Amino acid sequence: MLHRKIYQLCTNGRKVCIFLRDQQRWIEEVSIVELEGDLVTIRYETEEDDEISSWEEMVRLESIGAVTQKLASVMRGDVEPPVSDECPESEQIPPHHPDSNQE
Repeated sequence: MLHRKIYQLCTNGRKVCIFLRDQQRWIEEVSIVELEGDLVTIRYETEEDDEISSWEEMVRLESIGAVTQKLASVMRGDVEPPVSDECPESEQIPPHHPDSNQE
């Protein structure tokens, strides 16, 4: 089943986070480039001392302990979320006013 999911993520082209069991580490913002047999080719970048390095690794499918992907993100703070012009008014989030703390 993991093989099928990795193949799906490879064809999707979305960035994921992968936990490598044998190295006990998470790798973030990973692109799954290729899946051939039980070898998975991944590509990612790291930043150390103002230097960005690009990496491409081949890992065995059995060494992948977990794969996660970000579904959504929301900005923190007092920022109004962008709303599409096509969004019906009944489905829109009412604007938040700082002076409207009633309870």
